[in-house]
Amino acid sequence: MLSRSILATVVVALAAPVFAADTFTLDPAHTFPTFEVNHLGYSVMRGRFNKVVGNVTLDRAAKSGSIDASIDTSSIDTGWPDRDTHLKGPDFFNVEKFPAISFRSTSLKFDGDNLVGADGELTLVGVTKPVTLRIANFHCAPHPLLKKEVCGAEGTASFKRSDFGMKYALPAVGDDIKIVLEIEAYKQ
Repeated sequence: MLSRSILATVVVALAAPVFAADTFTLDPAHTFPTFEVNHLGYSVMRGRFNKVVGNVTLDRAAKSGSIDASIDTSSIDTGWPDRDTHLKGPDFFNVEKFPAISFRSTSLKFDGDNLVGADGELTLVGVTKPVTLRIANFHCAPHPLLKKEVCGAEGTASFKRSDFGMKYALPAVGDDIKIVLEIEAYKQ
């Protein structure tokens, strides 16, 4: 009886790594968040952040995992330096006081083997609110050059900037913000 329990323990211990979660590091060369906001009703102004770091942990068998990403707010790039300077100031991102925007998932959503969403908390200018990230084009495969598994996806989320206390120029500059995050992450 004792030998069966020892054998069962050894089998479970050896099998555990097969079912363990995989951790992926965001590839800074292929990951960038963009945003869009209505500008005076004339156009949709778009911009991006050029520096993002983070990890994605996936346990595909258990349909669980986590996303933890941080965006360097000083890396904002709208294609016009004067606007970027204003956006970095206290009217908007206040990068000296709040150098990062962060997203930490609280749960991941799967449809079969595909990751399709993440509920989490977005922290922007020191305020944390729940946000749902919709995920499309989720795909994992061996990378032909890196010779390791890489996963990619597109995440989108929408929120009101006023919910985070960013109220400058409302309603002329829109309250509704859409974020699109192109992600590639390589397995650690």
